[in-house]
Amino acid sequence: MDKSDQPSHFKGKSAIEHVVDARKKGSQAVSEIHGAEVSGQLFAFTDSAKETALLLSVLLLLSNILHISQTYLLLGFAFAFLIWKTSRSALLRWSRLERVHRLIDEERWEIEHHRAQEKEELEALYKAKGFSGKLLNEVIQVLMADDNRLLQIMLEEELGLTLEGIEHPLKQALGALGGVLTSSVLFFLFYFFLPLWSIWIIVFVIIGASSLWSARAQKNKMILNTIWNMAACALTIVASYFLIQYLSQL
Repeated sequence: MDKSDQPSHFKGKSAIEHVVDARKKGSQAVSEIHGAEVSGQLFAFTDSAKETALLLSVLLLLSNILHISQTYLLLGFAFAFLIWKTSRSALLRWSRLERVHRLIDEERWEIEHHRAQEKEELEALYKAKGFSGKLLNEVIQVLMADDNRLLQIMLEEELGLTLEGIEHPLKQALGALGGVLTSSVLFFLFYFFLPLWSIWIIVFVIIGASSLWSARAQKNKMILNTIWNMAACALTIVASYFLIQYLSQL
């Protein structure tokens, strides 16, 4: 491969600039649709638990005001939401896996068709790590001699992909399933066996505990994160209550 192929691969940029662009591309492939999140399975669990508790409480308000059968409405919604969150979590993870597989195929193609430029990228990467001279040449030769090893290195070093950390769609689906089930079981235990007003206690316990767990996994400020989550949920419930009251009087 001669130097004339370089512009089509690097697009007029240096090897290290190309690596920076590739790293951005890799980070986009493994990021969540709605932002940087925690581990897929853990996020699916905590997010599903919070959403289930919040939505069941809003439905409880709706059934009280509109005189709809509370039990059937809540049980029907919980079952439907269980199916929705489980399948949606699996589909979101599958979509991310497709993006990662596409990047792997693209990188494999580049190794096969732009070896000279891949070598330049490796040299730029390892020079940035402090390698030089004979040691740098030996490392590059070893890596270039094995296409499978080279592919792994380019995925990890150039694109920033850690394949071992990518969860299977079913694993994330199980996380969502566990979140909805846990939240629903706790909600209905309070609903069937304790005074109705006590449901609001378990709703905010679920939201608070899920927020704490999620914030801890992300190494965010746990107390502040929990307060904001609970405040947002409280605002949602109160706003829903007044809106339903208003609409029911029209």
